Amino acid sequence: MATDQAALTEQATGLYDRYGKPLEREHLGEHVAIFPDGRTVLGTSPHEVLDKAADTIGPGSFVVKLGEQAVWRWR
Repeated sequence: MATDQAALTEQATGLYDRYGKPLEREHLGEHVAIFPDGRTVLGTSPHEVLDKAADTIGPGSFVVKLGEQAVWRWR
């Protein structure tokens, strides 16, 4: 179980570094859903991001507040 969590953390960190960090300049403090293929959905709250992501892409993203280290996994 710990290795599964470590793998998810590594995946989330990599996706954030690649797709989230470039958004920090204009969207610091907002939330973003980042999908493994690089698609992103922005919003002002985790709930808004999840709703938008569900309506446009579906499940499978990591939700992050830009500029912070908190990460949620939506399955």
